Amino acid sequence: MSRRPIQVMKFGGTSVGDAGRIRSAAAIAAEASKERAVVVVVSAMSSVTNTLIAAAGKAASGDEAAAEALTKALQEKHHEAIGQLISDVENRRQLFSEIDALIERAANYCRGCALLGELSPRALDVIAGTGERLTARMAAAVLREMGLRGVAFDATDLIVTDEVHGGARPLAEPTRKKTQAALFPLLQAGGIPVVTGYIAATAKGIPTTLGRGGSDYSATILGAALDASDVIIWTDVNGVLTADPRMVPDAATLDEVSYIEAGELAFFGAKVLHPMTLRPVIEGAIPVWIRNSFHPDLAGTKITQTVRPAPQGVKAVTATRDVAMIAIAGPGIIGVPDIAARIFTASASVHANILMISQSSSQDSICFVVQAADASRTEKALRDALYEDVHQHDLEHIKVNRNVAIVAAVGENMAGTPGIAGRVFSTLGKESINIIAIAQGSSEYNISFLVDSGGMEKAVKALHQVFGLGRQEKGDGARTVAQVTS
Repeated sequence: MSRRPIQVMKFGGTSVGDAGRIRSAAAIAAEASKERAVVVVVSAMSSVTNTLIAAAGKAASGDEAAAEALTKALQEKHHEAIGQLISDVENRRQLFSEIDALIERAANYCRGCALLGELSPRALDVIAGTGERLTARMAAAVLREMGLRGVAFDATDLIVTDEVHGGARPLAEPTRKKTQAALFPLLQAGGIPVVTGYIAATAKGIPTTLGRGGSDYSATILGAALDASDVIIWTDVNGVLTADPRMVPDAATLDEVSYIEAGELAFFGAKVLHPMTLRPVIEGAIPVWIRNSFHPDLAGTKITQTVRPAPQGVKAVTATRDVAMIAIAGPGIIGVPDIAARIFTASASVHANILMISQSSSQDSICFVVQAADASRTEKALRDALYEDVHQHDLEHIKVNRNVAIVAAVGENMAGTPGIAGRVFSTLGKESINIIAIAQGSSEYNISFLVDSGGMEKAVKALHQVFGLGRQEKGDGARTVAQVTS
C-alpha cells in the first residue's frame, strides 16, 4: 500500500474540453503528485457524450448514416487535440490507433442499433461511455509527455455495480478489492492512474453507467475504495455558491458546507455536484473539495462532516425547472390504507426519482414531484396501477403539471433557528409568488416548495436577498464568483 496520502482528482467536461484544458488538468495533477499519490478521474470532452447519445438515438430510428457521422465527428475532435498535445510521432501514432479503435467500437454498436431498429439500455451504456475512455487515454499520454508515468484505466475494471443500466449503483466491497489490486502497485511506483468517470461494470463485466454527471460519483467511489485523504472535483465554478449566478449575479462562494447541506443542494437542483456524489465518502469522513480548474489558485469550497453554521440559518437557495408535479385526487383516497403504497410502488416500478411529496389534510389528494424525464412513464404506470379506481370513480383524476419548479432554502442550522419558515413564506407573499405545494424534511435542513416555473427566478432572488447571502453582505472575505461556463 502506498505510504503517501492519496488524493483523487476529478476533471469535468469543461476542464478537459479541449487540448489546452487537458494540458492544464495534467499540469494540476503533476504538481500535486510531488507531495502525494494522485489518482485522476476524467469526464468526456465537452459535448462528446451528447454526441454519442444523439447518434445512438438516430441509429435506432433507422438512420444508417449515424455511425459514419459519429466516427467523423469524434475523430476530428480527438485527432485535433492529440495533434496539439503529443509531440512524439510514434506516441501520437499509437494514441491515434487506440482512439480510433474505441470510436469504431461505438460506431459498430450504432450500426447494430440501426439494423435492429432499437436501442437497448445495455447498448446505450456502452455507446455513451466511450467519451471517457477517449479522454483517459489522451490525458495519460500527456502525463507521459511530461515525464510522468500516466496510465489509463477503464473503470469497468475497477467499479462493480448492480445490473441497472443508465443509473447503476456501486457495490462497495468488490469495488474496493478490484480498485486496490489494480491501482496500489502503480501508486506505490509513483505513477498516476487516469481513470474513466461515469462508466462501471457488473460483476459479470457487463458495462454500466452511473447516470449523467456520474463522473463526480466515480471519483468519490474510488476515493472511498482507496481510503483517500480527500477528493477534489475540478469544475468551472469557484465552488458551491449561495445561488445560481445566472439568476443571482451577487451569489457568493461558500468556504465550507457540510455533507448534508451539499447533498440537499445537489438533490434540489444545484448543478455543481451529482446528487449521489457524497454517499461513498461520508462513512470515512473524506473531505470533498469543489475547485475551479480555470482558477486553480482559488481554494474553493470544502465539503466535510461538520462546519460552522450560518448565523442566519439559511446558507444557500437552489432551484430547478426540470421537474413535473403529479397530482392524484378523489374520495377513494380517504381511509384507504394501501393507496399511498400503490401510488409509490407504481412510481418505483419505473425507477422514478421522487423529489418531494405533499398530501392534503383531508387526505383526498396526494401530489408528488418527479424529474421531468420521469413524468410520462410515471403517469402511465399510475394509470395502469389505478385503472379500476379511476374507472369506479374512487379517484377523480391523475394530472401532470410540467409548468412548475422547485425552490429550496438549505442550511444545517435551520433546525435551531426560529422563524425561518415564517421569513421564507412572508417573503414569497410580498413578492406575490403563489406556492403550489410545500415540503419540509424531518431533518429540517431544507424548506422546499413548488411554484409556477415563471416565478422560480423571482423567488430565488427574493430569498437570497432577505437572508443576506450575497457578496456585499458577506464582507471583504467573500471571493469573486466565476460565471457558469456553458
